[in-house]
Amino acid sequence: MIVVNIFEAKAKLSEYLDMAAQGERVLICKRNRPIVELHAVQSARTTPRPIGLARGRVSVLPAFFEPLPPHVLGGFEGASALPASPALGGDRYASGLLNKAGHAPSSAGARRGGRSKRGQ
Repeated sequence: MIVVNIFEAKAKLSEYLDMAAQGERVLICKRNRPIVELHAVQSARTTPRPIGLARGRVSVLPAFFEPLPPHVLGGFEGASALPASPALGGDRYASGLLNKAGHAPSSAGARRGGRSKRGQ
């Protein structure tokens, strides 16, 4: 490992970069205290990853291909996951389950009337 101060690193940066590319580690110090370490990075993959590496290790159950239940499918189609019901006060907004924007209020926001301290 090569240890250098900032002044020397600025003067010979290209040399230290070449050394780092070859596998050497260069430690750059400021007032003799380590700040940065230069080292080579792994090169990016140039060939595509082969398909089927997990063959025989992963199994997909038949239930994966069955249709989704209506309440789950409704969530993907934009329907609310919490239906309005008389037991919950009939109206999702009145019962406190959703605010006017259609979001569930946070516990802190619900106690303060929907406003946070930062917004006041």
